[in-house]
Amino acid sequence: MILSLASRTLSLLFALLLLTGCSTSNTTADPNDPFESYNRAMFSFNDNLDQYILKPVAKGYDFVMPSPAQKGVSNFFSNLDDVLVLTNNLFQFKLSKAASDAGRIIINSTLGLFGLIDWATDIGLKKNNEDFGQTLGYWGMPAGPYFVLPFLGPSTIRDTSGLAVDSIYFDPIYNEIHESFPAPRRENENAVWGLTLTKAIDTRAQLLKAEKILDEAALDRYIFVREAYLQRRKYMVYDGNPPDDENTFDESELFKD
Repeated sequence: MILSLASRTLSLLFALLLLTGCSTSNTTADPNDPFESYNRAMFSFNDNLDQYILKPVAKGYDFVMPSPAQKGVSNFFSNLDDVLVLTNNLFQFKLSKAASDAGRIIINSTLGLFGLIDWATDIGLKKNNEDFGQTLGYWGMPAGPYFVLPFLGPSTIRDTSGLAVDSIYFDPIYNEIHESFPAPRRENENAVWGLTLTKAIDTRAQLLKAEKILDEAALDRYIFVREAYLQRRKYMVYDGNPPDDENTFDESELFKD
């Protein structure tokens, strides 16, 4: 059911992009953004959704949750994410990183109380960041046009394909949803969707500080987000050493105090 839903969603998105492309002028300010008219409209929709719903909820979460509890929640989801990271490091034959990912999962899932405590980082097993979009880039697939996904935000054709594969096949939370069909266990299903919502709120709360940089630095928020996203993804695909790295966005700069 999840696979079918994802396939229909992707088909709808690509159809929408094609229709938008037909109605957009062939002369575009940025060749990486041929769907800018659609993208700006979707960016505005997502921005309004964030301002009126997601951001207030994230602020409330940040206010009521003590810092140690927030750290534990973030560590828990980071530990689940390490399963996805491990898989993609194997696909890219980065065996030393995959071994580190496996060590992180074992240590944090046991000594770290199901990932609530990140002992692995403390002993030198640093957190890696890989996904199937990066795997496709590693094997030579071009990023393709930039476009903004409903609710999810910035993406490219390559990264959207990667997101679908990661979600359907490698993400532990979505796999749990998939395994509950066709005979769903109501309690299990509710718990999984609760985890998904909590992860979204926790992620948004972590971005509250970074948002100040966006508000202060961006004359055009859309262009700022687009360029930051594309440069960051290039940085990640090439493991921090892109062919043209003088203009590459370093994500660590965004989260400096």
